[in-house]
Amino acid sequence: MRRRALATTLYATGVLLCGFAGLPSAQPSATAADPIEKRPGVLFRESFDDQRLLQRGWYDGDKFSISANERYAGEGCVEYFWKNDATTPTSSSGIRHLFEPTDTVFLRCYIKLSKSWGWTRRDYHPHLMQFMTTENSKFHGPAGSHLTVYVEPQNGKLRLAAQDIQNKDQPHGLTQGPLRGGFNGQLYDSKEMLFNDDRWHCVEAMFQLNSLDLKTDKPNSDGIVRGWFDGKLVIDRTDVVLRSTDFPKMKFNQFLLLPYFGPGLLPHEQTLWIDELAVGTQRLGLVEAR
Repeated sequence: MRRRALATTLYATGVLLCGFAGLPSAQPSATAADPIEKRPGVLFRESFDDQRLLQRGWYDGDKFSISANERYAGEGCVEYFWKNDATTPTSSSGIRHLFEPTDTVFLRCYIKLSKSWGWTRRDYHPHLMQFMTTENSKFHGPAGSHLTVYVEPQNGKLRLAAQDIQNKDQPHGLTQGPLRGGFNGQLYDSKEMLFNDDRWHCVEAMFQLNSLDLKTDKPNSDGIVRGWFDGKLVIDRTDVVLRSTDFPKMKFNQFLLLPYFGPGLLPHEQTLWIDELAVGTQRLGLVEAR
């Protein structure tokens, strides 16, 4: 718990601010019963059908509310409920999962917001899901890392983002822009408002680390950040720098599910549900509702 508290404290201090070219737009569908973990490219998956998450590779959390009534597919989904003036949900803990290190990572999950969901009306928060890398430990806080990338709904849009404030004293410095009051970051938002109802929606994200020119000691601007909403590509950047030559061995290896509103930013009591989550090295397919 001490480690968890430390990670949460580090996380709270970050205001944030925060695929492969030619991927086909179509993807295979799956069912909730599909043995997705046996499919190529799957690193791990979670259907949130019961509370035994710690027995399936998750850690750094100890309380999980599984809703059978609100599920998208399978037997249940994880529920995150915020009381008035709260920052973290009271119903379920934030949680993490390690996976095999990789240069390229894909996320697929289903998200549902409660009716009359409220936004901060600021250009930050709520935070929701992150990936971190081999350059930080398994309990390191995401706000002050060598690289954290974010997947979150932000004022109705889908946001993908990155920050690396721990690199301020590295030889090549920050890759995600200058520090601004204790945070830095690059933001990649969908153009359209997407989260505008209380229905289930499929969110997919892809992050691919840029290559490095070690001879000239420079990063190449060929990293990729992509996002899909209900199967439609809504964010597409192929010119991104996510790492410098200070970290030639950096790879993604940790997923974090840490729903969080900054102090005073929660508009009112509200709930968020997540179901049919999977992480892999390629797109993982949509899931049919059941």
